[in-house]
Amino acid sequence: MLATHNEHKLSEFARLLPGHELVGLPAGSEAPVEDGDSFAANALIKARAGAAISDLPTVADDSGICVERLAGAPGIFSARWAGEQCDDAANLKKLIDQTEPGDRLEYICAIAYCDPQSGTEQVVEGSCLGIRAAEPRGSGGFGYDPAFEPVGAPGQTMAELSGAEKDRISHRGNAVRELSELLGDR
Repeated sequence: MLATHNEHKLSEFARLLPGHELVGLPAGSEAPVEDGDSFAANALIKARAGAAISDLPTVADDSGICVERLAGAPGIFSARWAGEQCDDAANLKKLIDQTEPGDRLEYICAIAYCDPQSGTEQVVEGSCLGIRAAEPRGSGGFGYDPAFEPVGAPGQTMAELSGAEKDRISHRGNAVRELSELLGDR
């Protein structure tokens, strides 16, 4: 199980974990309260909740963007930075309003794995450094991707990269590779 209702994450994880059949949280199930103080703590909260609901080995991620100029904000609050009921467009607008082109950015992703049968719990992290683009560009990706120019693809935003290009350098791609190594062929 992938402990999410987010279709974007489900499709991204399906690309990153070929050969694994992933299911998201059942419709109508409530997402747990993410009250951890780090990406890793929030990922573990979600993985434990998904494992409890499904009794399946469960993966969950918590990820976001950290802006050097803003002392690491929005960090763990990335998904709701512009307010509790905000959307990607509102969050992106707030990033553009509070930063300058060329500001240093970092995407961070923590992935937690919980196996309710064995009691195994593991957490890994991946990151991707970049800068804020002069203007949002591209129609791929989601969230802050149109304004994030990764170090691994200078001159392009994450939203301009193909799925394969993004997976090769992204914070989530890096974390999934770390998780795959850790878990082997489970």
